[in-house]
Amino acid sequence: MKGISFVLPAVLVFATTTAFAMLPDPLPKAPEPIDAVLRLQIFLDGKLFGPGKLDGRPGEFTTKALNRYQRAQGFAETPLEGHTLDLSNITQLYTTYTIKEEDLKFVGDLPSQPSAQSKKKYLPYDSLLEFLTERFHCAPELLEFINLPMKMSRLKPGDTVRVPNVEPFLIEELTPIASLPENPDYLARVIKIDTREKILDLYDGEKILASLPITPGSGYLATPPGTWRIVGITQMPTFRWDKSVLDYGVRSENYYNLPIGPNNPVGVMWIGLSKPGIGVHGTNQPQTIGRSASHGCMRTANWDVVRLTKMITKGMTVVIEGPKPTPRPVYVERSTPQPPPPPPPQRRRGLFDWLFK
Repeated sequence: MKGISFVLPAVLVFATTTAFAMLPDPLPKAPEPIDAVLRLQIFLDGKLFGPGKLDGRPGEFTTKALNRYQRAQGFAETPLEGHTLDLSNITQLYTTYTIKEEDLKFVGDLPSQPSAQSKKKYLPYDSLLEFLTERFHCAPELLEFINLPMKMSRLKPGDTVRVPNVEPFLIEELTPIASLPENPDYLARVIKIDTREKILDLYDGEKILASLPITPGSGYLATPPGTWRIVGITQMPTFRWDKSVLDYGVRSENYYNLPIGPNNPVGVMWIGLSKPGIGVHGTNQPQTIGRSASHGCMRTANWDVVRLTKMITKGMTVVIEGPKPTPRPVYVERSTPQPPPPPPPQRRRGLFDWLFK
């Protein structure tokens, strides 16, 4: 018993010291990454418990990813500064990447208006910096900081940059596939989405297999709660841009067909649900995941949705929880009240009127 009473406090002291050493006080000025936080983010990202963009800073989605991973492993959930996960397998925070000539095939002119985008054959990255941030799942501010004094706006083939040590997102491996093959082994799995938490969880029975931050709809265009099915998964989809659908959920004849590419509004994957017009998809704005609103669908980072599609299949159940769309106010057109007719003009009385009154 003496041995046990001696060892246990020692373990607790070690764990507490490790936890409190994780977050410096005060925090360094943004965007300087905190090594311990970045190490945890890289670890969670590799397990597909997405902390969102890697930036080496504490935040909401890093904590949510940590807690869901702890729950999946049967550990007690803790705040960020209290975790005791073994991260020893993350031996390097950074690696290097040399920009290749062929990378330029995915970078080019990107018009801002749908009318101009519809005339292109491909919607590319607008810069090598955007190409790198998506490839290595990170914030542009992180790349800019860790590569000082290199100018990220002047990158060119042959340049070697420092990047987070994660499995890279390979845009060059994605080709258009109208419907990904079904996998019967995954049919019993369930996707559960909490639009209030802005989180998508993939379950196999009671076990969480993956967890990703999402951007759901809100207000009039809130993501519809309910139980749905996956009706198809499309790789490198096109997109029918219709302002009436985006704003009111009603199709119009005024639309544009936007081509494939990483800057397509639905990114590189579309997971269609049995609720018409609603799906889980990629995005052309990964830096805003969880911090803005969609037009009813659920978008997540391209690097996350591609990995998710390897764990799901057509026919699976998707359960969405959250507030229903806010009813739009009904405007009743009121008729404009008409002014009363003017009184008939009075005839002046003449001499004979008085005589014959």
